[in-house]
Amino acid sequence: MRYLIIGLGIYGINLAKDLTDLGHEVIGADIKASKVEAIKDYIATAYIIDSTEETAVGVLPLSNVDIVIVTIGENFGASIKTVALLRQMGVRHIYARAIDELHRSILEGLHVRRILKPEQRAAHDLVNEMELGSDVETLRIDSENLVMRFTAPAYFTSMHYSQLSAEVLFGLRLIAASRPKKSTNLLGITSTETVRINFSSEQDETVLQGDVFTCIGTMNDYKNFYRHMAAYK
Repeated sequence: MRYLIIGLGIYGINLAKDLTDLGHEVIGADIKASKVEAIKDYIATAYIIDSTEETAVGVLPLSNVDIVIVTIGENFGASIKTVALLRQMGVRHIYARAIDELHRSILEGLHVRRILKPEQRAAHDLVNEMELGSDVETLRIDSENLVMRFTAPAYFTSMHYSQLSAEVLFGLRLIAASRPKKSTNLLGITSTETVRINFSSEQDETVLQGDVFTCIGTMNDYKNFYRHMAAYK
């Protein structure tokens, strides 16, 4: 897919790099030359423009991208005007970052397809991790359900992956698993990469120390899981 990202701050640059790494074509735009210079060699094309000016926005290849993402966060007015201009020009698929509830409300009025609140989402995830009191990465799906990624407790070592039902995992459902694998290059430098475990087809695959589980469930499921794990330490 082709993405146009307007606003190359920290969030916009990281988004551009991640999309590029996934094989997508990314076009960037920002009013500051220094920001465009920092990313121009990493993405397909980069423009130095003032996205609040209609003539400048008209230079962008709006009809040749699948989604336009407005990641301007610091300048409330610039964000709103940019989205309004894009709507005026007939752009249908717009994602936009909101910095607060007022910003979000205005973007909703402009019929933005998706509103991004990265700071709030990151805060929610951190609270969940602190609440669990464990070395775990979380991602909230909705008001009840979370995705959680953690190193498999020693309790599960040598168990077959085919045995890891929700009952065995104390309410959690295993949706993915991975294993760190060390490799050494020609210079003798050792690095670690993560290899996905295809446990759905490899019925004899067993859990090894260091395997990483990715599970889905509620906060209560997680707490129940870790309460049981603590009892086995």
